[in-house]
Amino acid sequence: MSHLNGKIALVTGAAGEFGLGRTIAVRLAKEGADVVVNDVVEKPYNLDKSEWRGLPDVVNEIKSLGKRSFGCVADITNPDKVAAMIEEIVFKLGRIDILVNNAGSKPGKDRVLAVDLDEKEWDRVIKVNAKGTFLCSQAVARHFIKGKIHGKIINISSVVGKEAMPRYAAYSASKFAIIGLTQALALELAPYQINVNAVCPSLVDTERVTELVNALTENKEQFKDTYEQLIQNRSGLVPLGRLATRTDVANTVSFLASEQSNFLTGISVPVAGGAMVY
Repeated sequence: MSHLNGKIALVTGAAGEFGLGRTIAVRLAKEGADVVVNDVVEKPYNLDKSEWRGLPDVVNEIKSLGKRSFGCVADITNPDKVAAMIEEIVFKLGRIDILVNNAGSKPGKDRVLAVDLDEKEWDRVIKVNAKGTFLCSQAVARHFIKGKIHGKIINISSVVGKEAMPRYAAYSASKFAIIGLTQALALELAPYQINVNAVCPSLVDTERVTELVNALTENKEQFKDTYEQLIQNRSGLVPLGRLATRTDVANTVSFLASEQSNFLTGISVPVAGGAMVY
């Protein structure tokens, strides 16, 4: 089934080899959409021994499916860069029908107790996750309204955007903000038949987990043990007995991007295997 034939999608934060963005972009292409992929640089993660080139490889993967694609290197926290990206997509492909706000801040020195959190780290996380999602949503919503497009905006939040946890103050606040923005936009854009929804994954084993473990460990010798303990502990909290996969998240995004979800707006869907049931 190809339920997105003829649609044009933009997926932000899509350059990681093992990231949600790439998996979502490829899934939308498999469903028939032409997909533009964005990131702040072509290759945001420099993993050891990886030949992955970032955005160019995602573009080639989408093109191999017979769909149009190109990469846009743009900082989503800069309104001028966002506007230029939207203008380029419209010029090259004619329109945008689907926006997936997937780009997020890298885990780092923000993963500390709130009393120890540096203001600059707070600002960095909020700027990327909340402001970046807002700027992209605003620009694409204006495009939808102007073109009378019954578009879809899908924001990637998190389960910690519904229920906070220690050492995640900035990240959790930013993901709560995304859910609030989703609800407000859904109400404001409903008269234009534009759907706005959020997806809230639990922990997914992507490059971000490596970044997270690096942030939580003091030296490389601790990395393996900390990584394995994190995966084991989080898996044990999931009633279905495993972590969420990139495919689990992409499946949900694909549904919300399709006409099958036309009467859903303003919702925040936990992709958490029963770990969160509200």
